[in-house]
Amino acid sequence: MSKLFPHHRGQMSEAFRTVMFLSASGGLQDAYTYIGRGKVFANAQTGNIVLMSQSLFDGDLSRFAHYFIPVLSFALGGRGGVHPPALAAGPPHPLASARRAGRDRAAVRGGLFPAGWDIGANALVSFSCAMQVQAFRKVHGYPFASTMCIGNLRSGMDALVAFGHSHDKNALWKSLHYFAIIFIFALGAGIGTQCVGIFGERTIWLSCALLLVSLCFMFIKEDLPEIEEELKK
Repeated sequence: MSKLFPHHRGQMSEAFRTVMFLSASGGLQDAYTYIGRGKVFANAQTGNIVLMSQSLFDGDLSRFAHYFIPVLSFALGGRGGVHPPALAAGPPHPLASARRAGRDRAAVRGGLFPAGWDIGANALVSFSCAMQVQAFRKVHGYPFASTMCIGNLRSGMDALVAFGHSHDKNALWKSLHYFAIIFIFALGAGIGTQCVGIFGERTIWLSCALLLVSLCFMFIKEDLPEIEEELKK
């Protein structure tokens, strides 16, 4: 377990302790929009595109808009989460990541629309999910996604197969990172499913709480000296 939760000296946005709350939030957001907001995926835009295309060919323009608007919002949110040019040459400063997390949290908070305003809620949650994907791209140096599982599953299996061939424990721990993230995502989705039945539209506030925890990790002081050294190079 110490491999998953080591004493982190790099950028806190890549620490597993940060990523686990982001992944739980990602799973919860998907469950929230699909179960509580008209069967729209906040993160898995492939599903939305399939349903959007089906609606278009069926001539159901209202249903088409129901799926098209979250897809468009996700595309725009992806642009909003891109690292600022001033930080493109090196690792993003933790305070910049914190600002992105703050915008992410604010956008999710905006998803608290009353019943019947599903299009607006789904648009804002999709927008914030895209920002999260763009702002948080690695865990302990491994590329990953906190709001979807297909890339993590592929990478986890690649690392597991590599371990089977080489018996390199680093490959095993790499695969465990990915499978742990998938498990946490699924756990967040399960919690979200139960909470939608209890709290309804207010369930999204739990996502805000999870993101707030990730935001707090950004200010751990032990991480700052190493980041400052990298930015000076």
